[in-house]
Amino acid sequence: MKNAALTPVLMAALLGLAACAQPAPRPAPPVVDPYASTGGGAVFQGDLAGGTLGAEATAQYFRDTVGDTVRFPADQTTLTPEARAVLARQAAWLSRHSGFTAVVQGHAEETGTREYNLALGARRASAVQEYLVAQGVAPGRIRTLSFGKERPAATCSDEGCYAQNRRAVTVVTEAAPVAALPPAQGMATAPATAPVATAAAQPAAQPIGGTPGAGL
Repeated sequence: MKNAALTPVLMAALLGLAACAQPAPRPAPPVVDPYASTGGGAVFQGDLAGGTLGAEATAQYFRDTVGDTVRFPADQTTLTPEARAVLARQAAWLSRHSGFTAVVQGHAEETGTREYNLALGARRASAVQEYLVAQGVAPGRIRTLSFGKERPAATCSDEGCYAQNRRAVTVVTEAAPVAALPPAQGMATAPATAPVATAAAQPAAQPIGGTPGAGL
């Protein structure tokens, strides 16, 4: 009886010793966040390419930062050094953003006839277009338009206003994506049908108002 009573005690002691003999589990390695600094804050990784979320690829960026307007001396279509600097920036921007097209609007001051100023505005717009094409912009992406003196930037009758109105403005627009055509579907052919018996041939109708038997 004593041996029977001692057996459970011995088994419990042996199990306890076996548990103590097992090595302790190794602690899991810490997870290292490569985007966190040692102080716990996020690490600044620098600006995204093209500015903040690609803000450079907008018409507003082109207008406000690149510059959309060049000006001309009175009765002239020759590009000044200042105008060439602006157009060089325009050409670089258009080369980077091939999804945009441009319309160059030519303008003139209020002096002179309407016809003269329309022609002058057209020549100014063409001068800008030719310069952009020479800088590598595809000709098909640029159109020209002349407003003459119809849309002044400033309204007054002195040289200060005239100088602002002698200009060419490049307006950029993002081209609409071309919709993909659906895949060609196989042409279903109707099953051949047996010839249908027709009624007896009727005499040909005569043309109204014509000579019977005459060709149409």
